[in-house]
Amino acid sequence: MFVSQQLFTCFFFPLVTLIGAGVGAVAAAPAVLTAAGFTTAGIAASSIASSLMSAAAVANGGGIAAGSVVATLQAAGAAGIPLAGQAIVGTVGAVVGAAASMASNCTL
Repeated sequence: MFVSQQLFTCFFFPLVTLIGAGVGAVAAAPAVLTAAGFTTAGIAASSIASSLMSAAAVANGGGIAAGSVVATLQAAGAAGIPLAGQAIVGTVGAVVGAAASMASNCTL
């Protein structure tokens, strides 16, 4: 393998994948929240979100704690994901995408 081809395979391609996966994760997050049942109208009946809400309520004696995972996801589903949340989602997506790309393409 030529050095330039190895550089492309082990550096450039994972970098492009990192950027694409980060952007894709941020773009897909609202649709994923809605599909899970965290909607602008509230938690959808018979959804993953309703199951999570039920489990959280049972664990907390009937209420949903402010700042809990369920409360945070519902707030994001209702009002949109704040900029800090988008940064976190993008970073996680980018890291996963780059790791997968490097694992499948880099042969030293």
